[in-house]
Amino acid sequence: MSPSDEIEDSSAPLIEHLTELRSRLIKAVLGFLVGMIICFTVATPIFNFLTAPLCDVLASRGQDCDLIFISPQEGFFVAIKVSLLGGFILAFPYIANQMWRFVAPGLYKSEKGAFLPFLIASPFMFFLGAAFAFYVVTPLAYDFFLGFQQFGSGGEALPDGDPQNAAPLSVVFQGSAQEYLNLTIKFIVAFGLCFQLPVLLTLMGKAGLVSSEGLGNVRKYAVVGILVLAALVTPPDVITQVILFVVVYGLYEISIFLVRRVEKKREEQLREEGLWFEEDEDEADMDEAEAASEPADDPLLDNDPLMDEFDEDDDDDPGMVNRGEDK
Repeated sequence: MSPSDEIEDSSAPLIEHLTELRSRLIKAVLGFLVGMIICFTVATPIFNFLTAPLCDVLASRGQDCDLIFISPQEGFFVAIKVSLLGGFILAFPYIANQMWRFVAPGLYKSEKGAFLPFLIASPFMFFLGAAFAFYVVTPLAYDFFLGFQQFGSGGEALPDGDPQNAAPLSVVFQGSAQEYLNLTIKFIVAFGLCFQLPVLLTLMGKAGLVSSEGLGNVRKYAVVGILVLAALVTPPDVITQVILFVVVYGLYEISIFLVRRVEKKREEQLREEGLWFEEDEDEADMDEAEAASEPADDPLLDNDPLMDEFDEDDDDDPGMVNRGEDK
């Protein structure tokens, strides 16, 4: 067989994998486009559903729920954004199935059993985070934002001129539909991704990349990181940032608990297979290694006649003795 034939044989599996990957990606993209088209046809009901938190807050204040387009093309781009988000959510099971069918043939049976629960838990946790953001966080955030409105019925501020003839100044909400949608999607995506933390850390713990003890030791750094994350992914209001911090920190503690459970299961499995070594034995081995590294008296030097004669010369030398007494 010539070297060129060996190269072609070795590259054949790579070409097959790339062909399979291209096929799966094309199917995933087509599934996403189908979902996007379906959601584009019902973009208006979806958008009306997404405006529910804002409309509820406005209704509680006795205001009408009115959003405006500030540019001619804004309505079209709002429909596109709604269809993008809805199409991805609608097509995600099909996309995940294509990913799994590409990865699964290269996994052992035990690896499939270990990876499949995380593949199921990931979209569940994302939807849980998105629902928490939509039904809990956004009403609180919009209620906080709309609290800065200014109604002129009480005469809070008046323009220059005669106060008796001038109408009181009112500053009320007239929101852009696109800006509202961008902020709402930001809430949903941010909380959905943050809820992936237990899935990610547990998977890393199962792979041996992190440990419960290590996660506990860096807890103070995790608190600082979560505070920075809350400041970056949420609007500049304290309520939303505190909610995100409390939720993500709680998920971090849950992750430590789950990683600890994974470690216990791994220990039990290794004990059953007879591959687990006690920590005491490891410590004893370390003590023995430290003792072996310490310098010890060499018996060969103790029995060396040259060394004995050297010691006797030191004892017989009166100069050495006198110098020792002088000191």
